[in-house]
Amino acid sequence: MPADAGPLPDSPPSGDTSRRALLTAAAELFAEQGYDRTTVRAIADRAGVNQALLFRYFGNKEAVFARVAAERALAVLHGGPQDELLPRTLRSILSPGPGPEHDLFESVLRSAGSSEATRAARDELATAFISAFTTHVVGDGGDPQGAALRAELLLGWLLGIHLLRNVLHTDAVAGAGPEAVTGHVTRAAAALLSR
Repeated sequence: MPADAGPLPDSPPSGDTSRRALLTAAAELFAEQGYDRTTVRAIADRAGVNQALLFRYFGNKEAVFARVAAERALAVLHGGPQDELLPRTLRSILSPGPGPEHDLFESVLRSAGSSEATRAARDELATAFISAFTTHVVGDGGDPQGAALRAELLLGWLLGIHLLRNVLHTDAVAGAGPEAVTGHVTRAAAALLSR
């Protein structure tokens, strides 16, 4: 290259870099403005890419939201030792605040649309959490269906707790301190997961 040619122009971001930038921008905007007020154009602008890439990688805004929700939930799932999964999950339900450690089920439930991408994200999360909770089941004599049933019941209970506390704001569950709820759930989960 001739010495006077100057610096090379920035190369366009790779597909993975663009996809990650879109997810990061979407997560920030959904947290700041909510789903309804966040536009595809705003996500693309914040990510520094053309909005056509959002449609190429995800299909639509709902699918981006579903992927953001799934990644936040997976961050909680994989955010520490397996033996701390239940307390970590409960913290995400019981503690207000931004970030994946406080936003597990809110995002998942808010993405409860009917698109294929949304269903796929919910299925991915259900499978991942049930599989993780299944590893805590003891005393089923190697019966995988019985272990999966117990794990799925625990996940259903956690979703219900989230609903009562953060959506319906019921008196007892929403008014209880995190330590009280965690104590009750931990004792009951130990009984559910072991014979």
